[in-house]
Amino acid sequence: MRSFPLPIALTARLSPVVVLAAAGWALSSGPLAAPQAAENRPAEKTRTQSASAPSRTQVPKTYTAAPAPCDSVAEKSVKSLVPGARTAGKEIPSTDAKLRRTCSWNALEGYEYRWLDVSFEVLESDDAAERSYRGRLEEKSGGGPVPGLGDAAYSVVNLTTEDKQQTREGVVVARASNALVIVTYNGSDFESKKAPGTDEINKGAIKAAKEAVAALEAARD
Repeated sequence: MRSFPLPIALTARLSPVVVLAAAGWALSSGPLAAPQAAENRPAEKTRTQSASAPSRTQVPKTYTAAPAPCDSVAEKSVKSLVPGARTAGKEIPSTDAKLRRTCSWNALEGYEYRWLDVSFEVLESDDAAERSYRGRLEEKSGGGPVPGLGDAAYSVVNLTTEDKQQTREGVVVARASNALVIVTYNGSDFESKKAPGTDEINKGAIKAAKEAVAALEAARD
């Protein structure tokens, strides 16, 4: 914030002439003047009135806090997407739980492994959320838009292989006003060493993202 110099204190030495002049003013138009003269003088504006300026109006934020992430996906959806997982999920510790919250579900059923993360991030403005959204898209290139999800949404699916074990991961990033919803969904088959199909992972991530965005909007009401 820019600082302004304080007013310089002014000191005047009074001479006898000045004292006499001040006395004459007190008798003619100062505090000792006749009441009629004082009544006929126009009222002066106070320094506060003349120096007042309109205050800057802040645009209200649509979202001020992140909703409970472990309640953002329906139990039946969790059972479908992550078979064998505890439907309550596990919230990941955050440095600022009011603005950033994440819930995780994961389970190994037989040889099939699934993992689902749902995160909410509340930013200071729509513009800040848009910048963050664009930055995340640059990191996750190769996907495409998801129509009808928030103000804007994008999904991408990637396949990785480590020690001959495949894992397919889908990520959906959605922006709703000044908030972001990020969903990560992945899976592996430890018996076949193969990963689930692209369509399964992509549809699962989008399904969770739609429920999470709905939960965000409901928390605002």
